Amino acid sequence: MKTVFNKNKNLDATKQPLFFGEDLAVQRYDTFKYPIFDRLAQQQLGFFWRPEEVSLQKDRNDYAQLSDAQKFIFTSNLKYQTMLDSVQGRGPCLAFLPFCTNPELEGAIVAWDFMETIHSRSYTYIIKNLYANPADVFDTIIEDKKIEERSKAVTEAYDKLIRLGYKWHNDPKSVDIYELKKALWLALVTVNVLEGLRFYVSFACSFAFGELKLMEGSAKILSLIARDESQHLAMSQQIIKAYLTKENDKVMNKVIKDTNKEVYKIYDDAVQQEKDWASYLFSKGSMIGLSEKLLHQYVEYIANRRMRVIGLEQKYEQSSANNPLPWTQHWFNSRSLQNAPQETEIESYVIGGIKQDVEKDQFKEFKL
Repeated sequence: MKTVFNKNKNLDATKQPLFFGEDLAVQRYDTFKYPIFDRLAQQQLGFFWRPEEVSLQKDRNDYAQLSDAQKFIFTSNLKYQTMLDSVQGRGPCLAFLPFCTNPELEGAIVAWDFMETIHSRSYTYIIKNLYANPADVFDTIIEDKKIEERSKAVTEAYDKLIRLGYKWHNDPKSVDIYELKKALWLALVTVNVLEGLRFYVSFACSFAFGELKLMEGSAKILSLIARDESQHLAMSQQIIKAYLTKENDKVMNKVIKDTNKEVYKIYDDAVQQEKDWASYLFSKGSMIGLSEKLLHQYVEYIANRRMRVIGLEQKYEQSSANNPLPWTQHWFNSRSLQNAPQETEIESYVIGGIKQDVEKDQFKEFKL
């Protein structure tokens, strides 16, 4: 991006490529090259929520009663989720937005990134409510080797695109356009895998606690995050599909053909890392309703579904038609969850909240 407002009167945004075209002019949402991106942005804005709307009072008591193995599973997942959304709270706007030249996609990316920040705030809300010293959780995220290993692929893809993109921005002749678009394509696939696969072992564990009537407030928050991530997954899928079917970008077409093996490797690496994470989580003990084997099958099931949508061959043993954890489905549809104020929902309406921890002697000075 060389200017925040292009004064070219002849610019037709409906003929612009998704990325690396001319800088955009008037933000208008009446004509579209890709209406799907505007619909996804509108849906995401309609889903707006805040974590403070969900009570964690019962979760505080539940957490104290968990076994050491359950605490390990819950806390490890919370740390990993915090790391992933720390990346996603910056990634789309830093890596994709500066080079986006389609107005409806631009709006969708802004909405996407904004909601990722809500997710990060949600993890902080949970951590502050459940742990006596939140720093004990936050300060150990980067030190966790298992988490660091899983974050590497995501951050490297973003960082390479950012470095090449800004170099191209400053001097277009200094960057091979093939290498630039290759970095974009691999970043898009990596983010597609992040949004569509890398959260799902953690989601399953969070929902398993909810099924046991434990940590229900946290499970409710994670269900809202999962709903948002489905929107973000759809955005990445639609960008990929646009390049596969509509963009008619000769350089990108060659990139897609040349990187076919790399794309499958991105999936293979993510699947193996998610399986390893499941084994790590259950290394100290199990929990009712889940097992290491079931989670391994679930990873393959999710991976096959994601690959099918973007035209890749389904290569994992667990069929995309056979969900090994069918009970997780209703958690991905937050509308099906109970909205009872006395349990996990709306404790404060954010401002001027209702306190639920009032002691009986707090009103002893009050007289009618």
